[in-house]
Amino acid sequence: MFKRYLLVLLFLIPSIAFAQAKLDRMIEERESMHRQWKASESKQTGIFGNRTKKDMIDSHEWMQRIIQKDNQIMEELRLMSEIEKTEITYEKNDYKFISQKQEREIAMLKRSLEEKDLQVTEKKSDKRIFEWTTFIFLLSTLGLGYFYWKKVKG
Repeated sequence: MFKRYLLVLLFLIPSIAFAQAKLDRMIEERESMHRQWKASESKQTGIFGNRTKKDMIDSHEWMQRIIQKDNQIMEELRLMSEIEKTEITYEKNDYKFISQKQEREIAMLKRSLEEKDLQVTEKKSDKRIFEWTTFIFLLSTLGLGYFYWKKVKG
């Protein structure tokens, strides 16, 4: 899973950098077009310093070019957004996979700990049984020794 994420990341990073560079270039082109449009707006080649039909058509054409560039910029932004969403989805899935794996490992560790606790409890129980058996054996030996001593003495 991590290898897949790394592979996708290796493909996405250059594409994000390329997309950002492309977007920067498009914005610069749009700014240049905007300056040219402003220059065409200030043109007044007609009689008495008025604007001619040709001046207005030039301004209109520059505005159309700016709108086309804006549309291209919007499309590029949409693509960048899709790339980021894809990257976030892969990251989310990787984190989900990692958390599920850790949950499984925690469950295994809990089971192992419970088994060890059970083994310790069994060993304590065996030890208690041995202690009680030894104590009873000692008491019975003392009791039999006392009766034997009374029998021999008396």
